[in-house]
Amino acid sequence: MQGIETVSARTVEEAAKRLAGVVTRTPLEPNERLSARVDARVWLKREDLQTVRSYKIRGAYNYIVQLDAEHRERGVVCASAGNHAQGVAYACRRLGANGRVYVPGTTPRQKRERIATLGGSHIEVIVVGETYEDAFTAAKHDAETTGATLVPAFDAPETVAGQGTVAMEVVAQLGFIPDVMVVPVGGGGLLAGIAAWAAERAPEMRIVGVEPAGATCMAAALAAGEPVRLENVDTFVDGAAVAQAGAVTYPLVRDGGVELTDVAEGAICTEMLAMYQSDGVIAEPAGALATAALGTAVKIDPGQIVVCVVSGGNNDVSRYGEVLERSLIHEGLKHYFLVGFPQEPGALRRFLDEVLGPDDDITRFEYVKRNSRETGPALIGVELARPGDLEGLLHRLEASPLQVERVEPGSPLFHFLV
Repeated sequence: MQGIETVSARTVEEAAKRLAGVVTRTPLEPNERLSARVDARVWLKREDLQTVRSYKIRGAYNYIVQLDAEHRERGVVCASAGNHAQGVAYACRRLGANGRVYVPGTTPRQKRERIATLGGSHIEVIVVGETYEDAFTAAKHDAETTGATLVPAFDAPETVAGQGTVAMEVVAQLGFIPDVMVVPVGGGGLLAGIAAWAAERAPEMRIVGVEPAGATCMAAALAAGEPVRLENVDTFVDGAAVAQAGAVTYPLVRDGGVELTDVAEGAICTEMLAMYQSDGVIAEPAGALATAALGTAVKIDPGQIVVCVVSGGNNDVSRYGEVLERSLIHEGLKHYFLVGFPQEPGALRRFLDEVLGPDDDITRFEYVKRNSRETGPALIGVELARPGDLEGLLHRLEASPLQVERVEPGSPLFHFLV
């Protein structure tokens, strides 16, 4: 393959020509809810409506289409949390190449099934490990031993250039350069591609990258002066749960004049629910990163024109129970307690009458009666009507004769529950 050494406005524009007729020119839609939140004009770049429901097809196809006949014959491999693999699968089927995709065990079933459907007989899906890095190690070993071409999810100039076409498409659709573009960040491919193109074609545009708080690999790279591996990664935002920024993407982000921030996973869940209920948008966790940060981590001046990239819509509906739980906890509305009840008649009734407030709701109750003990432990989940109601609940618990231990967020037991 005749690779490119760096990414520029020219290489992004050349990628756009290759992608013409292959990827969807996704809608750019105004959003009233977000516009009201920040007193500005907010638009959503709906990459969740892309051919494979994420922008990843742009980079994957731009990489594979440039392989010569010999390399296509040997096949391709990739590692992915799910979205990049779908792009590779689609590209392989369209171009008549064969490939193997490695995904971590945390990749939702919905994404794995979509990969197989998009690739058909051209793609084999292999589940390995628990993180993107586990999958990448396996894919790299495959490429080294079989001669297949490794298609990077973000860390290759061809991939980055393809993903950067999102920015030039936004400007073409608006007819002018927006004041701010807010971009989700995993390994940094999308952010790097947008920054490289904008540096030459839209230098006045403010670019903000948003990472999940549990996977801030790009921020760590900028702080260390080079890509470094995070010791712990929260894999909930699976599309952006990357432990180490790329060697290609890091310098482009570093030199691109971009801002970088992060947002808590619970806030992402709250935004996912708002997007679904208010906007009719089914976003995966990474797809809600940019909009979750708007008005909090990302400050906007009144009247500005802002574009947020909704990067993907490959969300497994079975995850919405966890999404709601994480949102309630983040909003201060859901709390857990271990309560020791005296094993006597009326103990639970007194708890309900004397401890719970009129608007408090028990959402979880697990009790174990032990005949040889005077008290029995119960795990109780309480949902409040308002965050401020917690103070009164804690006061009543403290004043009661019950043995009470609050299950603190971040504790081992809390992680077992949520």
